[in-house]
Amino acid sequence: MVRLIFPAALRAALFVLALTLLPSGFAAAHHVLGRPAYSLNEDSNTPPGTQYEVQIGEYVVTYMAYPAFPRPDSPGRINFYASRIDDGTPFDGEVTFKVRDDSLLSGIFGSGEQETLGTQQPDDNVFRQGFLFEEEGDYMISVEFEAAGEPYIVDFQLRIGEPTPYGILGVAVALVLAALLAVSLIQRRRAMAGKTRGVHQARNR
Repeated sequence: MVRLIFPAALRAALFVLALTLLPSGFAAAHHVLGRPAYSLNEDSNTPPGTQYEVQIGEYVVTYMAYPAFPRPDSPGRINFYASRIDDGTPFDGEVTFKVRDDSLLSGIFGSGEQETLGTQQPDDNVFRQGFLFEEEGDYMISVEFEAAGEPYIVDFQLRIGEPTPYGILGVAVALVLAALLAVSLIQRRRAMAGKTRGVHQARNR
């Protein structure tokens, strides 16, 4: 019975895998952290590819990443702005930018090492941090500052390079498929071992 159930499950998993391996906006595993670099020219008309505005503690922060589609070995820039929620006063201290690998495998294996991109002072109330990544992939930018003795940490995702054609669901289904294959092989080996024992027992009678 087991040999009848698992092939059907494998066929279903293969069908789902074929669907999930279609081009996807999600990216799979990558590695290698980025390196700090010079900023884009301030006169550049390149629009930001990522823009967030969130509230954290007593501040509202705005984050923008340039260019719209950052690529490996090409310079990019992060613009960060923070102001108090109550009166709109801009934050005028130091801001530290850090980066870590945010790939799927990195999350599974827990390799969350951070690298400091730089510590910046405000330039016309904006904190600008250049970057240059050697490898494409998914990264997490952490922006850290301290105000009134309170630490603030804001995380933003950054994609370098084109999205991979294999989505996170595709990777998950592939893992499930591998598990099903392994279980199927184990069950078949057990069945063959049972038949062999039965033949030996019949011959010994």
